[in-house]
Amino acid sequence: MSASKKNTLLGTGGELHQQAGGEHPPLTTQQGVTLSDNQNALRAHPQGPTLLEDFILREKITHFDHERIPERIVHARGTGAHGYFELTHSLEAFTNAQVLTEVGVKTPVFTRFSTVAGGSGSSDTPRDVRGFAVKLYTQQGNWDLVGNNVPVFFIQDAMKFPDLVHAVKMEPDRGFPQAASAHDNFWDFISLTPESMHMVMWIMSDRTLPRSLRTMEGFGVHSFRLLNAAGESTFVKFHWRPRLGMQSTVWDEAVKIAGADPDFHRRELFEVLDAGETAEWDLAVQLFSQADADKFPFNHLDATKLIPEELVPLQVIGRMVLDRWPDNFFAETEQVAFCPSHLVPGIDFSNDPLLQGRLFSYLDTQLSRLGSPNFAQIPVNAPKCPFANHQRDGQMQMAVPRGRVNYEPSSLSPQSPREDRRTGFASVAVDEGGARGRVRDESFADHYSQARQFYISQTEPEQAHLASALVFELSKVEHLHIRQAMVGHLRVIDTALAKRVATGLGLSELPEAAKPAVPVQTRDASPPLSLIGNAKATLQGRAVGILVADGSDAAAIAALKKAAQAAGARVKLIAPRVGGVKLSNGKHLDADGQLAGTPSVMFDAVALVLSAAGGKALSQEAAAVDFVRDAFGHLKAIAADAGAQAVLQAGGIQPDAGVLGAGDLKAFVAAASTRQWAREPSVRTLA
Repeated sequence: MSASKKNTLLGTGGELHQQAGGEHPPLTTQQGVTLSDNQNALRAHPQGPTLLEDFILREKITHFDHERIPERIVHARGTGAHGYFELTHSLEAFTNAQVLTEVGVKTPVFTRFSTVAGGSGSSDTPRDVRGFAVKLYTQQGNWDLVGNNVPVFFIQDAMKFPDLVHAVKMEPDRGFPQAASAHDNFWDFISLTPESMHMVMWIMSDRTLPRSLRTMEGFGVHSFRLLNAAGESTFVKFHWRPRLGMQSTVWDEAVKIAGADPDFHRRELFEVLDAGETAEWDLAVQLFSQADADKFPFNHLDATKLIPEELVPLQVIGRMVLDRWPDNFFAETEQVAFCPSHLVPGIDFSNDPLLQGRLFSYLDTQLSRLGSPNFAQIPVNAPKCPFANHQRDGQMQMAVPRGRVNYEPSSLSPQSPREDRRTGFASVAVDEGGARGRVRDESFADHYSQARQFYISQTEPEQAHLASALVFELSKVEHLHIRQAMVGHLRVIDTALAKRVATGLGLSELPEAAKPAVPVQTRDASPPLSLIGNAKATLQGRAVGILVADGSDAAAIAALKKAAQAAGARVKLIAPRVGGVKLSNGKHLDADGQLAGTPSVMFDAVALVLSAAGGKALSQEAAAVDFVRDAFGHLKAIAADAGAQAVLQAGGIQPDAGVLGAGDLKAFVAAASTRQWAREPSVRTLA
């Protein structure tokens, strides 16, 4: 083969690699050792655990973990809250973890939500995966369930994590774009990493544009193990389901929210908790045995795969309630340290190679970010159960250990802590025999089947949003060959999707389809994968904005406010001036927000109560016209009285089923409880 030709080879996991002997210099360690495989960590055998002796993995991730100080490299933009977890159904048959066996006990928690790609000063509403990390202060020690609002991930092996994050972050030669994946580096990496295709479907879907932190799901992502008193092991996947149901924004709305209020999600949760309300999720589990796993048409240890609920149904076992904002943002939300390696007896790891790398990476990151191995002594990180060990000294040591014994075993102190084989942490006994090597199990090679299943499981509006997101993102990519390569992958997932995206990108013909490493499996749609299909029609936990002006009808305002609040919504009154307005009855009404600074993107539905004079005046005001135009364009219900018709006309609003009279309270509440999806084709062109 000619050294001048740029040929590609298909790796074990399906990745595309440059043929050796090409133009590129060899990739080496910091010590100059040439790498033979930069795709797979060293494992005991294809489905075995990652080995600590893998100095290449350790060097790569260690360097990556220390690249930013003190901000988190990923998940820098975060919002946290205190609360509790209460078990409602015992898993005693499967585990001896007390937090999963003692029904009715309220275990304190601290939960942090975050975006992934942006820095700490970025906005809350970009298209991005959201971190969903829960620290449970159990009576057996701290358990950190560190996941995302998406159940799968981009990569199968932690070896690739630095590359992924480098690719999605700001391009290093220019320092932008911030908190965005719409650039060449990211899509170049993705186009050469077929294992990411399932995650691409999720990240381009409505799932990564949550309306609020309270209306998104959370997932533990990986398979874990439960261990019972008899030493028997059962696999488990963890799911957090929002009690308010799922809700997303539309893309134009998310962009405008970022401009109007970069702290939109953080502010919403703060206001909810400050008002004495709560944010709640159910905890559900999928339980399955090794025998069950052996029958799956995929490998559950592959983090780019999920287990469809039709295959293993969810069992709700408890609830999490967040009810208190931190006393100090830095001391708690910024200093909280989550590590997947923080487990309690009765819970253990699986051999998921991405999880295995995270067990090392997170601890190493906390050591760098918080500056000391004593970060567990920071109050938000400290256990709330008795604890004792022989770890001493170190930077930021805040404890004052007493006595002469700082080792074990010892005979000099009866109070000295020592191991307890009866109640202590025990690992699942698994035979890990096999040939070690930098390998990936062959079952990991199917990169398209679940991507296809996800896409066909979406409703028609969701499929249009997903296609439009791909067009938007790939339109920002400068290099034609990257755009073509991505459409080639989409051809394998769904031909119609590929054609929609190709048309949106102005490609004259469909590029050649990618070549899957293994045949793509045909699977039925899985309804739980749809967001719109599973959204709740409710105003509970949502917000309604009422636009008023001088002369507005006091009775109509009171009736709208009462009806919306009775349905569970938070109501805010918006006026041209923050000082408020003088109503038709001569009384003064304070406003919660000023029109120019409180656009309709802040609400889930809007109402306009205006006198004829007020409506005529506001029809000449751009902020008021944008208020109704954006609400209509973002598919929200609008209630408007006779005086407000002038504003609707100025905005070019053509009334439909979601545009109602201000006195039709029952119909308005019903329309406001969901988006007007039937309106969308009339207000925007989608791919």
